[in-house]
Amino acid sequence: MSFHEVRFPANLSFGSVGGPERRTDVVTLANGFEERNTPWAHSRRRYDAGVGMRSLDDIETLIAFFEARQGQLYGFRWKDWSDYKTCRASAEVDYRDQVIAVADGKASAFQLNKTYVSGDVHYKRPITKPVLGTVRMGIEGDEMHEGVHFEVDTATGIVTFDRIPDAGREITAGFEFDVPVRFDTDRIQTSMASFQAGDVPNVPVVEVRV
Repeated sequence: MSFHEVRFPANLSFGSVGGPERRTDVVTLANGFEERNTPWAHSRRRYDAGVGMRSLDDIETLIAFFEARQGQLYGFRWKDWSDYKTCRASAEVDYRDQVIAVADGKASAFQLNKTYVSGDVHYKRPITKPVLGTVRMGIEGDEMHEGVHFEVDTATGIVTFDRIPDAGREITAGFEFDVPVRFDTDRIQTSMASFQAGDVPNVPVVEVRV
């Protein structure tokens, strides 16, 4: 897939509107009951990058970024300010934030993920774009160190340990992450007059599978 490992300017994504969406097929039966199914195992996020534009300099930066991605052709990283780390928004990342796996004694590589909990229901979201330098890992409560005990592929979100963890041990992680996205349009329309009047361009951005 065509993807550029570059982040959309974080100061421009701040204040943007967006979040996760699901696809649910709903069939209403003759007796009034419903059958609901989804073809998606994971949600997909959408944003509007235009909302974060605050000046004509911002518009110029947006256009340069758009042209470098050739519209919808190349994906890029996006910081979702409402959900970009494994801990609470007010907390600092810790290596005990998430249990990402339980070692089987055979695998040395593990996919980063974040678990969302509501009551007894859990949803595990694969994370493929961790932020360089933020990943902290632990094994059964002991912190490991990047470059010594493990390596991180920030393009895939896969962590590889230098030694295979013993079976049954919990693998924990904490990190910041980006969302892999692309522009959902091949056109950006701007007007200096309308922008000064308070109108901002509509610049849809959609998550991509990587």
